[in-house]
Amino acid sequence: MYRIRVHGRGGQGVVTAAELIAWAAIYDGRYALAFPSFGSERTGAPVEAYCSIGDAPIRSREPVEAPDAVLVLDATLLNRPRIFTGLRPGGLVLVDSTAPLAVPGVPQLRTVPAARIALARTGRAMANVPMLGAFAAASGIVSLEAVHTAVGKRFSGPVSQANRDAVDEAYTYLTEAAREADEVDAPNATTASREVHHVA
Repeated sequence: MYRIRVHGRGGQGVVTAAELIAWAAIYDGRYALAFPSFGSERTGAPVEAYCSIGDAPIRSREPVEAPDAVLVLDATLLNRPRIFTGLRPGGLVLVDSTAPLAVPGVPQLRTVPAARIALARTGRAMANVPMLGAFAAASGIVSLEAVHTAVGKRFSGPVSQANRDAVDEAYTYLTEAAREADEVDAPNATTASREVHHVA
């Protein structure tokens, strides 16, 4: 079972993000269930939603307390301990941010300017849909094609195409960022390998 927790504020499409990830997983041929928390959902208040993905029917609607991935649609929430609570070792954290971020003990933290991408593509600074593309790129849990299908069925006309373009841009952003990181790490890894060999 792969479990995802989505954090944001009321009005940022937190529940929609969880639901679209679930639908993408279903279109990929897996089982999935998405549901919101039952706290305050007033505009601007911190909210969260959950998505579970597996190879068998999922019935539990318990809040995700030990997520494999956390999506943060609002970087101002990062100072809340709840964001990282229960994150599994090596778990993925995706944050909507225009700048790189580092959090001790969270090596798999990735940033993507999702709201900026959405504003340019759709005219609205809603990070939730571009984050789906970033999640597909960073996790491999859902395919880009399935995300396209989920978004295409949720929206229609030019809005649908604009959102799919936003998904593509975020996907490319994360893919290129990962490639650049690998290129930076490769010489260091080669050097370390040579040093170990030399000592041996």
